[in-house]
Order: sequence, then C-alpha cells, then structure tokens
Amino acid sequence: MFDEEYFKSEEFKEILAKYEAAEASGLGFYMDVDDLCDVADYYQANNQYEAALQAIESALDIAPTATLPLVFKARDAINNGDFQAAQDYLDCIEDKTDVEYKYAVGELLIALGKTDEADNWFLEIYNTLDADDQRDFLMDVATIYTDYELPLFAVNWMMRGRGDTSEEFQELMARTLFGLGKYDDSERIFKELIDRNPFQKRYWNALANTQFMKEDYSASVTSSEYAIAIDPEDAEGILSKANALYRLDNFEEALTYYERYNAKVADDAFGLLHEATCLISLTRYEYAVELLKNAEQCAEPDSPYMVDIYQELAFALSELHEADAALDYLNKTDMLDCDHADMYVIKGHVLLSNGRYKDAETMFKKAIKESGHSPQVMLRIFVSLYDNDYVHVSYLFFKRFFDMVDKDFNEGYSYMALCCWFLKFYDEFMYYLREAVQRNKKEARTVLSDLFPTGMAPEDYYPYMSAKLGIKDKE
Repeated sequence: MFDEEYFKSEEFKEILAKYEAAEASGLGFYMDVDDLCDVADYYQANNQYEAALQAIESALDIAPTATLPLVFKARDAINNGDFQAAQDYLDCIEDKTDVEYKYAVGELLIALGKTDEADNWFLEIYNTLDADDQRDFLMDVATIYTDYELPLFAVNWMMRGRGDTSEEFQELMARTLFGLGKYDDSERIFKELIDRNPFQKRYWNALANTQFMKEDYSASVTSSEYAIAIDPEDAEGILSKANALYRLDNFEEALTYYERYNAKVADDAFGLLHEATCLISLTRYEYAVELLKNAEQCAEPDSPYMVDIYQELAFALSELHEADAALDYLNKTDMLDCDHADMYVIKGHVLLSNGRYKDAETMFKKAIKESGHSPQVMLRIFVSLYDNDYVHVSYLFFKRFFDMVDKDFNEGYSYMALCCWFLKFYDEFMYYLREAVQRNKKEARTVLSDLFPTGMAPEDYYPYMSAKLGIKDKE
C-alpha cells in the first residue's frame, strides 16, 4: 500500500538505495522481506511495474510462503483477471491468520462478483476483533470497497466508525462520499481537513477533483495550484490543473500542463490523449496525430481510452483531408465495446467534412437505424450538418425534430437557436433562445456563450439579447 510519508523518510531512502545498488551490481544480496515489499509498493506507485515485480520475486526467493509478497502476486493476478492464479498464490500463504491474507481473500471474492459473500467474510472477521483492531479493520475494508468502486458497501462500513474525528477517518469518509456522487459533502470535509492540515497536497488534489466533478473548474484550478505549490513535481496536481484548464477552454495553458505531466509520467495513454485533444482544439492537427499514434501504442488493447484515441485520430485526420485514413481508424472500433451508432455518426461527419455528402447520408441513416431512431443520435447528426456549414438543412431538420420528440425533451434547443442566429431568423432565434435557457442551462452555456459577454449567466441571455435586438419572442 502506498505510504507517501514513509517513502519520503530517510529510513526508506536508505533501503531503496541499498536495493538499487545491489541490483545494479548484479551480485547476490539479502534484504528483509518486508523491506522488499515496501520497495515493490514504491515502484508500483511510481508506475514502474516490472521493477515492482522484480522486487517481489526477490522477496519470494528468500521466503516462498511469506504473506506480503504472495498477496502482492495475488492482487496482481486479480488485476489481470487471472482469478485462478490469484487463488493459487493465496493457497501458498503459510500464515492464514495474517490480516493481509484475509483482506486478499475478500478482494478475490469481490473481483469474482461475490460481493455479498465478501461482505459476510469481512463481517465475521470484524466480530472477532477488539475495539481498537475493529477501527483499523473497518477503515481497511472501506478502502477496499472504495478501490473497487463500491461506495455503498464502503459507506456501510464507515458508519460503524461514527464519531471518529481523526483525519484518516474523515479523509476516507470524504472519498467515500465522492464515490457516491455527494460532491458537496465531500468538498466540505476536504475543506475541513485542509483547515486542519493546509500543507497536505493529497487533500488539495482531492478537493480539486471534487470541484471538477461539480463543474466548478476555476475553483479546481486554484486547488490544484496549492497542491503544485506544495510539491512542484506532483503529477496528480499537474494533471488536475490541466483537466480543469481544458474545461475552461484555456487550451494553450492546459497544453503546457499536459506536456509537463507527460514529461513526468512516461507512456501514459490518458495524458497523451488529452495533450492531443488540446492540440486539436488549437488546430495543430499534425502534432495531434503524432501524439495519438503514440497513445495507441502505449494503451493496452482493452484500454478504456482506445475508442477516444481512434475518435480523436479521425477528427484530426479529417481536418487534414485524409478521410480514408480517418475512416480506417474508426473502423477499428467495430470490434470494441462502444456505442456503434455514435461511431456511424462520426464516420458520417468525416465524410461530410470532406465533401462526400451521399456517403455521409448513407452513414447517418445507418446510425439512426442502429440506434433505434434515438433522438440523441439524430441530434448529433443535425449538429454535424451545422458544423459542416449545412446550416439551413440543419434548421429544417430541427423544425421537424421538435415536432417529433416528447414535449419534455430538453436537448437541441440551443443548437436550433444558433441556426436561427446565423440565418438571421431573429424572431425564431428569440423563441428558441428562451426555450434553450429554460430547458437546459448547461447546453445553453456550452453552445451559445460566444454570442454573449464573457461570463454572463445563461438566465441573462434572453433579456440581454431582447434589449440588443429590440425583439421579444412571440408566445
């Protein structure tokens, strides 16, 4: 388990230096098994996977039945989906009373989808412990559930520790609430923790993530800056700031932070992908294509980022008028777990961008059929028409679309307002502007903000434009 404070200590630095010197010499050496496991945890936390495994193998050479190295191997097997290997490693552990063995057994049950069985396993152990040990145990179990993205189980265990005001407990509660989507409560606790310990960068990074999820991107940038001020080399803080700057459309500055992150964390598909999306937003398509190809090479075949990588490659190549190459990358998504109707829309967009209207029409029809005539898919097609300067065609489709969808459907009105604006249909523009703001403020801000003064709230769009144009929509 990652222990940042210990890894910064002189004691651990001496252990790491001794280990690395022995490895470099190629000579045999003896180290304590627990120290070797700490070295492995350190390497794993710093994305040095092969080095971590080497340290664990050295530990197993010394003590083949020791708990910690075998638990490490079992967890590694779980992460790789090899559950039989994980069980085999656990079976080799000699001391099955060790709590680390018990945690690993529970983790394997969770990974196998036997969450209720795992919970009963943990509860049986919990009931055998004294009060002090119970407190540590419930914290560890809640952490396991949080790591496996099971916040409801985590919070059930946290409630057993009600009244615990320690920083450790409060931090875990804040992270658990974050997992439940209770971002306001999570933010409040992290701010309280920062008041108690303002120089803990972990709290600032967590606060930045919470604010990001609340779409309070300016506050997220500020919190990230505190984390970076505490540790200028902190990769998490650098990435958090990059992400928030990107959402603020500050692409130039976001790019510098993505570059900083990628310089620190080599071969990270997420970082490369997002640096490339900045470049695309800045119309630097050639450089974006190069980065995205690197991201494709770095990502595992089942990476959750692979679809996005192919999609962004298609957009960049389309802008470079390499439609066939763009379509080749989109075709790679055929065998991936993704929204295939959406991929048809993107293929149609690429074809339309490159003047192949009939082919685009065919692809859009496939998208509509594949999606079961989804309103969201049709909406994306109309937006593609608008983006490719078929503004009047888009307008006509939107007119028919709003007669078809349910009256409570709240998407697309901002795009229709934009069509009306550029077609100079100002009476209709005012009508759809009012509908857009009343139905979907988030979409209105995203789509229409360029028509209004910087920072204006969506609820002020209608009165501002009414005064500017001297027009009110007809009821």
